[in-house]
Amino acid sequence: MPRPVWSGAISFGLVTIPIKVLPATENRSISFHQYHLEDEGRIRTRKVCEIDGKQLSTEEIGRGYEVAKDTIVEVTDEDLDRMPLPTAKAIDIVAFVPADSIDPVRIGDSYYLTADGPVAAKPYVLLRKALERSAKVAVAKFAWHNRERLGLLRVKENAIVLHAMRWPDEIRDPAELTPQPVDVDDSEIDAAIQLMETMAADDISGYTDHYREALEEVIAAKAAGKKPPKPAGEPAPAGQVVDLMSALNASVQAAKESRGESGGPATIHEMPKKRAAKKTAATKSTATAKKSTTKKTPAKKTTGRKPKSA
Repeated sequence: MPRPVWSGAISFGLVTIPIKVLPATENRSISFHQYHLEDEGRIRTRKVCEIDGKQLSTEEIGRGYEVAKDTIVEVTDEDLDRMPLPTAKAIDIVAFVPADSIDPVRIGDSYYLTADGPVAAKPYVLLRKALERSAKVAVAKFAWHNRERLGLLRVKENAIVLHAMRWPDEIRDPAELTPQPVDVDDSEIDAAIQLMETMAADDISGYTDHYREALEEVIAAKAAGKKPPKPAGEPAPAGQVVDLMSALNASVQAAKESRGESGGPATIHEMPKKRAAKKTAATKSTATAKKSTTKKTPAKKTTGRKPKSA
């Protein structure tokens, strides 16, 4: 496990639980260096004073807030440490709420909380079991990185997880992005639900980052002086979508085929039928021969086009 990034206590009423905080996730993305194309020299970011042009070290750099043009108020680490915050060294639980009442948009980074020492084991397990039995999550306040934050505590297997959360005023209103009202037919909604059911899964642990794997192959090949592997093939171009229902029908069929399910083409919704074909004039000799015995039989109407399968 990684090293703890913070230590303090969970404040649960009059109960105090000493804990250590460890990152619950890790970044597996491949990072690149910038370099000079001419001589392969590394390009680095340097902190330079705009007045004297001197490159500065971390010890020479202060923190300040610009209250007016050319007027900066210095704020030191000591000023921040002396702030009267009850959450400075504690994760203070303020409420217990149903899990589905939390908007996922507000959830940020995740951390594991581990009991800090034998004394913390019993209250830690007590809180964990109480959360499990109540089927609720805890909302808490805590102060990290010079600001007070809102957090969410829930149980994952046998551990308590802390999710950093955004404050309500940090969430942008999506109203201006909402599409204008449109008419959606019930049959189209049913077709979309059928597609969702066809694509349903109980476990998503098998998904992997194919882009990172391909990038690793490119780097390994170039490091060995070889040409990068060629792509397996260009993806087949998507067929022209005649309308929404045909796209849904084709998607359901494709999803079934990808799961190895057999069956004929999906027929969620009957497509509009074509106009009847025009009657064709019979040849003059045929018309003369049949005139006295029977009437002309009109040409058969064509049936509606079947939805295209993927």
